[in-house]
Amino acid sequence: MSDTEKEILDTLVDLNETVQSMATANPKPNLMPLFARLDELTRQLPRDTPPTLLHYLHKKSYEKARLFLQGRDGENAAGNCGHV
Repeated sequence: MSDTEKEILDTLVDLNETVQSMATANPKPNLMPLFARLDELTRQLPRDTPPTLLHYLHKKSYEKARLFLQGRDGENAAGNCGHV
């Protein structure tokens, strides 16, 4: 895993934890900085990045991207696009 992929995974884990806490959080957390960080890190990925990961990130399928980076891509359900 590249350094950028590790940063993406860390950000995706943070996003997941933040979303899970929203039901009880007051005030509600601002997710926009996390989304902006993911967009910036996605732009930094090299050309040899796995196409599946790029697909998930470009489609904003962040849970699928997190599972992919955690080596759990087999848990991903097929999406509407027919890709995975």
